[in-house]
Formats: sequence, C-alpha cells, structure tokens
Amino acid sequence: MNKNTLYISDLDGTLLNSECKISKTTAEIISRLIDDGLMFSVATARTNKTVEQLCEKLRINIPVILMNGVALYDLESHKFKSFEKFDIAYVSEFLEIIEKYGSKGFLYTIENGELETFYVNTNAPNSEEFMRERIQKYDKKFMRTNSFLHCADMNCVHFSLSDKKEALQPVFDEISKLNAFSVQFYRDIYNDDFWYLEICSRKASKYNAALKLKEMLKCEKIVSFGDNLNDLPLFAASDESYAVEGAKDEVKAKACGIIASNNEDGVAWFLDKLQR
Repeated sequence: MNKNTLYISDLDGTLLNSECKISKTTAEIISRLIDDGLMFSVATARTNKTVEQLCEKLRINIPVILMNGVALYDLESHKFKSFEKFDIAYVSEFLEIIEKYGSKGFLYTIENGELETFYVNTNAPNSEEFMRERIQKYDKKFMRTNSFLHCADMNCVHFSLSDKKEALQPVFDEISKLNAFSVQFYRDIYNDDFWYLEICSRKASKYNAALKLKEMLKCEKIVSFGDNLNDLPLFAASDESYAVEGAKDEVKAKACGIIASNNEDGVAWFLDKLQR
C-alpha cells in the first residue's frame, strides 16, 4: 500500500450499509489499516456531529470533508480546520429566494468554531423526521428563527432542503441563475420519492476540498470511492476512482472500476487487498 496515497470515501451508499451504519467488518478492516499508516478520510454531505458518531469506530486521524466540501474537520480535536462561506454579496438575494419559496429547509452557519443549524418551519414533507432523527441519534441542536434573512450577517456556509423533485426544481433553477453558489441537486438514496437540494459557496466542493486535503497532507495521489451524483466532483479530483455496485450509472461511467456494494463492505475489502 502506497503510504503517500490519500484514500477518500463517500459515506451514505458507499461506506455506510443500507442500515446507515458502519459494519463491524468495515470498522475492523479500516481501523487496522489506519493503524498501519493508511491515510483514510471521508467526504460527505453530512455535518460534524453526525460524522463523529457514525465514524467513531474507524479511528480516522486526518481531517474529513463535510457538507459536500464546505469544511475540513478534525474528528480527534473536534475542530474545523477550514471552511468556505457564502459570498457576502449574494447572501441576502439567496435568502430572499428561499423565503419566496416558503422558507423551508435548514441553514447552517459557523460562528466561533461551532456549527449552528437554523430553520423557519418544517413544512417540507420529511423535515420533522430529519430533525427528530438527528436530535435523538446525534444530539444535534436546531434553532428556530422568524426569517432566514436574520442570519444574513452570519457566516452562512450551507443550505439543505429535501422535497419532491417538482417542488425543488424551480428553487434550483432560480438559485442557479445567480451563478454565485455551488448547487447539488440529486435523488435521496434512502427514499426515491425525494430529492436533495444542497447549496454552498462556489468555492466549496468535494473537488476543492479533496485537493486541499491532498496538499495539506503532502500526498502524491488520491483514490476515491462513491455512489451518487454528488461524488462526481470527488472523482474529478482523484487519480483513481471506484464506484460501489449499486451506484448511479453516471457515477459508474466515470469510475476506473466497480467494487462490491456498501452492504458487502466493498470499500474495506478493496483497501484490504491493496495491503496484501
């Protein structure tokens, strides 16, 4: 195994199994490899509290990529190493568009090293369940505000909304016209009826974050793993990329190869074979 190679895996649908967990096999294999010197990280749309709990058995000792490239976060020190915030010139215009379409979704800010999550209402179909799960499982805090515009002067870093595709399409179209944000629009892998709209700084992407991490660690190459459309920027930053079985066809088309599925510990067994 090349000790100067950085290995980065997506979480949902790739490293996590269909029960949204790191299996015992994956935890044992990857933890052993990290102890032997493997530089292994994850790149995910999820936030720090969730990733800390999901990945606690992996013993990751280098920064991870959060919120589709918004931030690099150290799981050991529980600190953000860097983050990209919205262009201040477009924040108010963006938030006005969100308000125009019902002020649904969740707005994330980073203030004094802490990630904070704001919401106006839970009118989107699965917002209540989204909050309930993260409060119960990950002890996350959600703060209600009368208007997202009250957050315009904060370090806004990420906005997330899940809904039917037809409800999100006009929001996606209007925000894309601003040409000031990175906008990810993709199907929820756990529920085919819903799509995710993820918005962050134009500078924030799995592509940029992976290259930043590569430079930080002085690695020679990146090998990545993924399954969904939001992993394509990560693949573009990689020297080699692999799609798990069950990945979207567009992702498989961009991959160097196909490995076993997330329910078969595909990433872990692939890495284990490299060591032999």
